[in-house]
This record gives sequence, C-alpha cells and structure tokens, in this order.
Amino acid sequence: MIEPGNTATIEFTTDERSTAISLGSGDLPVLATPKVVALVEEASVAAIEGLIADSETTVGSHVSVDHRAPTPIGGTVVATAIVVAVAGRRVDFEIIVTEAETLVAKASHQRFVVDRGRFMDSIRA
Repeated sequence: MIEPGNTATIEFTTDERSTAISLGSGDLPVLATPKVVALVEEASVAAIEGLIADSETTVGSHVSVDHRAPTPIGGTVVATAIVVAVAGRRVDFEIIVTEAETLVAKASHQRFVVDRGRFMDSIRA
C-alpha cells in the first residue's frame, strides 16, 4: 500500500550522454535539466516499487523542478524521493537531488496509478 513516507534513493554519475550539450538543453558539459527530470521520475517510481498490483503501473502527470547547481561530468548525484500525499490513484512526491553537500535540485512530482491494459488500450484506438 502506498503511504506518505514511502521513500527511495537512487544514484547517478554524470557522463557525456547526460550533459546539456548531449540532450540539447544547453551548450555546457554539465548534468542536463532533462536528465534531472528523468532522475526525479526514476526515484519516484522506485519509492512505490512493489506497492501496487502487477496489473498496474504509474504514469507521470506533473513535474516541477528547481535546478539550482551544476554537476560536472564524473559528478555523482543522489536523488531521494518521498511520498508526501496519496489521494485515490494520485501520488504526490517531493524530491531532492544532491551532490555531496550541494543541493543540485528540488522537485515536486505527481503520478497516477493506472491499469496497464486499459492505459495501453486507450492509446491504440
């Protein structure tokens, strides 16, 4: 059962493929904001892994990110997601991303629990 307080942490080491240059979001060799968004989603999914039926999954519906500090190639960031609210099928998360003692990003994220089959059927029409 998904409850406020469920949490997960993931680590990622910045590489050439995750830079602003590579992802087209800038021209510097630092961790790209689109990759930060992906880490926010990954940590959120991990925070509720195993807590829903096998026939269900979650889909992201909203992300708000405040990307505050650069991370160079080789820098390792840690993204920690915590469930802060559950309302029916909606799950709200707060996420922090750090590198050592530096706050890299803060985010809020919203996901919805959906039936896998029905969701996929809805896009095949």
